[in-house]
Amino acid sequence: MKHPNQATLALHAGGDLGFFARWRTERHLAQCESCRDEIAAFEGIRETLPELSEIPEIQWSRLAAEMKANVRLGLAAGECVGNGGSSARTTRLFTGARAAVALASIVTMVATGVLLQNTTPARADQRTVVQSTEDGIQVGTGDQAFRLMNTGVSADNVTLSVGAQGSMGARYVDPKTGYVTINSVYAE
Repeated sequence: MKHPNQATLALHAGGDLGFFARWRTERHLAQCESCRDEIAAFEGIRETLPELSEIPEIQWSRLAAEMKANVRLGLAAGECVGNGGSSARTTRLFTGARAAVALASIVTMVATGVLLQNTTPARADQRTVVQSTEDGIQVGTGDQAFRLMNTGVSADNVTLSVGAQGSMGARYVDPKTGYVTINSVYAE
């Protein structure tokens, strides 16, 4: 027999268990003397708890005197530190050296932005080209090429699709196996 934990027993003593948990705990309590004693102890604590929670009488006059003394002490400490006025800035914010460093940083940022924005285009013979051929899809750069072949299928049975971002796809049904083959090629 598994005993309920302390939290479940305390909630049962206070009447705060849900329906199913209360039913299950009451079934256990019908057979277990030690758990019934534990619940009786929790109920005894609940009866003495209101007596312990009363706030003792506070001496408000003494508390007010202590607060006034603390305020006076804080004001006296503030007078010792200074008069509270702000001191005028003795140095200029932008001296010649600071202005030169700031200007050099701005010029460097603008020059870097201009250089990165105007990249030189690739030469026409070095661009990657994706094209369809009679027997598949070919990707080439210059004089080098890679061909993905559609084997065992005539060009009439292949569905080609072209994407705007340099992609091409070929879809066909293999006549021998009946499987659908999808080839997709992406180029940058």
